[in-house]
Amino acid sequence: MLSSRRHFLGSIAAATVVAGQARVGAARQNRRPTVDELNRAAVQRVLHLDGLKSPVRITSLELLRNGRNYLVRVRAQGGAEGLIVPNNDRFRDVYPVFLNRVAPFFVGKDARDLEKLLVELYRQDSNYKLQGLALWVCVAAAELAILDLLGKLAGKSLCDLLGGARRRDIAIYTASGNRGNTPDEEIAYRKKIVAASGPKALKSRLGGRMNNNVDSFPGRTERLIPLVREAFGDSMILYADSNSSYDVPKAIEIGRLMEKYKYGFYEEPVPFDYLDDMKQVKDALTIPVAAGEQEFSMWGFRWMIQNRVVDIVQPDLHYFGGFIRCMRVARMAAAADITCTLHMGGTGLGYLDALHFMACIPNAYPYQEYKGPSGLPIKVEPSSLRPKDGIVRVPSGPGFGYTIDPDFVRKAVRVS
Repeated sequence: MLSSRRHFLGSIAAATVVAGQARVGAARQNRRPTVDELNRAAVQRVLHLDGLKSPVRITSLELLRNGRNYLVRVRAQGGAEGLIVPNNDRFRDVYPVFLNRVAPFFVGKDARDLEKLLVELYRQDSNYKLQGLALWVCVAAAELAILDLLGKLAGKSLCDLLGGARRRDIAIYTASGNRGNTPDEEIAYRKKIVAASGPKALKSRLGGRMNNNVDSFPGRTERLIPLVREAFGDSMILYADSNSSYDVPKAIEIGRLMEKYKYGFYEEPVPFDYLDDMKQVKDALTIPVAAGEQEFSMWGFRWMIQNRVVDIVQPDLHYFGGFIRCMRVARMAAAADITCTLHMGGTGLGYLDALHFMACIPNAYPYQEYKGPSGLPIKVEPSSLRPKDGIVRVPSGPGFGYTIDPDFVRKAVRVS
């Protein structure tokens, strides 16, 4: 099984070279790093703020709302500000944590100390007891706004703050959110997407989402897997996500069908927190297994990586607390020769945030999920954020590199 797994990973690497990037060499895929190695990788400095010599004292951290869209605005002494869009889908459920716990903590602090402040915030008033989406979505919103502020003050792009861009063109894949349609309906839908943006990789939804082997309707998954390959040919790279649909035997059965039709990775084959089961599935298959979107613990990611539970780690920038924490996960994965790609959840500008992240990490998976551009009124230079031949250019302006329409911001009301 080990040799066949290496062969499979090697063949995927050969087939998915994009802009000079290739997957990690298959010969090193099973090296198990020590905990000390992973810890050393995780604690390295993330932010490069050498150009900011004076304190950047935060005077306010506000939550604004325009219709269903939230904005987070941070201001510093002297009037400089950062302005971002958080994960709107999750923020509307958890924003009181931002107002009561997160925003007050940062007021009066020096934004240059952001890495240290995140550790202090976690301990402050036992915030760690809220760990999970309730805390980390709110922490991510504050962190992103502060990063935008720091970038604008330093005249640096986010990539520069994170150590520099390793790539400016990101190859994307598109993911279907459909499960209730027939396989034929899904194919018709995907063909429209491919015609519009030209992705070289596609991801389908399998199973019934956390439904213990019950498909969205009988036989859909077993029919869809070969049909997608037939419809798009051998040149299209295919992925599939079961969203924790199966137990171990069924997950292996579906995984072997995906192997037969040469799929590139298999996401969340079993319930996301059943890590022992996940490893059983991964070890039984040659197709790479991906997971991580639901993980909220740095220790949890370290255990997944050290024990090689997955072949591809997938933190979510917003669910996991922002760029700094996700960079630490990517570095631990790199120390284990494991690739990383972000989970792309929610609405807002998360698709743009993901571009910045994937531009900077050393072990980027060749394709990143992309859901943009959104309908939010933003201006971005030099990128249109519209895929061309399956490639999107990463913005390079100060901070996140976008400007939100001032009139849209003026019409937003403060949430308190």
